[in-house]
Amino acid sequence: MASGLGLITPGVKSHGASGIYFLFGVHVVKTVSVTNAREPNQGIVALDVEGVLIPEIWIAVAERTGIEDLKRTTREEPDYDKLMLGRLEILRTHGLTMSLIEEVMSELKPLAGAKEFLDSIRNKYQVILLSDTFEQFARPFMRQLGMPTVFCHRLIIKGDEIADYELRQVNQKQKAVEAFRGLNYRVAAAGDSYNDTTMLAAATKGFLFRAPTNVIAEFPEYPAFTTYQELESAIDAVLGE
Repeated sequence: MASGLGLITPGVKSHGASGIYFLFGVHVVKTVSVTNAREPNQGIVALDVEGVLIPEIWIAVAERTGIEDLKRTTREEPDYDKLMLGRLEILRTHGLTMSLIEEVMSELKPLAGAKEFLDSIRNKYQVILLSDTFEQFARPFMRQLGMPTVFCHRLIIKGDEIADYELRQVNQKQKAVEAFRGLNYRVAAAGDSYNDTTMLAAATKGFLFRAPTNVIAEFPEYPAFTTYQELESAIDAVLGE
């Protein structure tokens, strides 16, 4: 059988200038060769939450109760499991309840300028909040911030007692950023504590924001900023067109 395409042999594969043609009878089916973008041209911003957008909740609880040991955070303690087990023991020893912590949180607001900063970068980029806080702690703040997407963990509550905690995934900040980059995104990440540094290392570019001097000294490879304007300009330099 012949046609304007020439001799047709059923099932024979022929290479064209811009793709591959499969010839079946008198019908020609063209498949397009699909490849990934050579360089990532789309961007995501990954931000820590406590200390970057909202106050440190455990410090607020410490100030309410007068328990100084609750002021220790990931800014001082790099071992998150050790930190949380210590907090749970303090809660049990002093009889501190979830209701008390919710009362403390009800009096807290996002840091000054945080909502405006978040709105501004969300207007330009996709933004994911990556936090080692817990969904029970994060929820009221996310409402105040316009319900951005947040990846975090979960507390195990029994009655009014915080009985335990459950990590959604160990080292979830780093793994999330690695996954975004595996999806061919450029990632600008910012945080303030030890538990943010693996995320910053995995990002296209990482930044410290209002980090304590000990973290800045140990990780001089990450530019350190103290204002939202500085941080937004740095993000724009990485992700902007």
